[in-house]
Amino acid sequence: MFAKLAGIEAKFEQLEKELSNPDIYSDQEKFKRVSKAHAEIKEVVDVYREHQRLSQELEDNRELAKDDDPEIRAMAEEEVRMINEKLPGLEEELKILLLPKDPLDEKNTILEIRAGTGGEEAALFAADLFRMYMRFAETRGWRTETMHSHETDSGGYKEVAVLIQGDSVYSWLKYEAGTHRVQRVPATESQGRIHTSAVTVAVLPEAEEVDVDIKPDEIRVDVFRSSGPGGQSVNTTDSAVRITHLPSGIVVSCQDEKSQIKNRVKAMKVLRSRILQMEEDKRQEEEAANRREQVGTGDRSGRIRTYNYPQGRVTDHRINLTLYRLETFMEGDLEEMIRALATHYQTEALRAQADAA
Repeated sequence: MFAKLAGIEAKFEQLEKELSNPDIYSDQEKFKRVSKAHAEIKEVVDVYREHQRLSQELEDNRELAKDDDPEIRAMAEEEVRMINEKLPGLEEELKILLLPKDPLDEKNTILEIRAGTGGEEAALFAADLFRMYMRFAETRGWRTETMHSHETDSGGYKEVAVLIQGDSVYSWLKYEAGTHRVQRVPATESQGRIHTSAVTVAVLPEAEEVDVDIKPDEIRVDVFRSSGPGGQSVNTTDSAVRITHLPSGIVVSCQDEKSQIKNRVKAMKVLRSRILQMEEDKRQEEEAANRREQVGTGDRSGRIRTYNYPQGRVTDHRINLTLYRLETFMEGDLEEMIRALATHYQTEALRAQADAA
């Protein structure tokens, strides 16, 4: 591991040398490429250098612990003890940082939210989740664009899809895919009974045309008249678009725009992303079949999280983590939960890697 880290550090120093050359700014493409490569390995180099510094301090203090002066020996022994406590944590962090990167992590993301069991209450919770993710996107400086939506009369969503663009969007949101369950008293419940509803969330890496090749004869395009909540007419032209991908059976509809062309462009973007995700899920399933512990997105289809309003808690069932701050969580404060999930799956990946060794 440390030989590999030394090589990464040497590469990092070479990249720093290139960035310090003023001539690089005249070639913006090269500048972006070198800057990106520099940023991608900076964290692992920083942790490696901290490990090297502490390792050197450990050796120095072991020598001092042999000193004739009892006070110097005592201080050195205490330093040795403290450094020995820190080093294993840094080594574990380095192992995680050296794990192969998910090639999709840097992708923009299409987030799809659909009301499941629970009728209107599920649609209202879908709207709550949509707002939660939009707040989280705002805190991270991401840009959002609604791709399509189907609102209900009460302000909920039967379904809504949004394109989220920014730094490492998919790496942050990929753990949100699955079934989200809510337990609360609906506004329409006169007896004060707690109802349980479910909403499904799909997280799709945005696919470019180069990522997914869709041939014209693989799709069927239908156009129809847009409609809003309650079936009221939005316009009087056939501007809504439904695209069916014949090989996979995936169907995408889009009616948010007044232009048929714009709706088709958005629908194709969603279709490409769904196909890319389908291929990624298939790849992960094949990998999981070859090792004892399934890693990554194997449990996406199951219930992943429960939002209990009477108790003010949110529980993620994959890692048995409960946070008793539902209100701030629903305001988009998701970082603690997402980081805990990332750590869990990284640990699982390390275990799988050790089993395969």
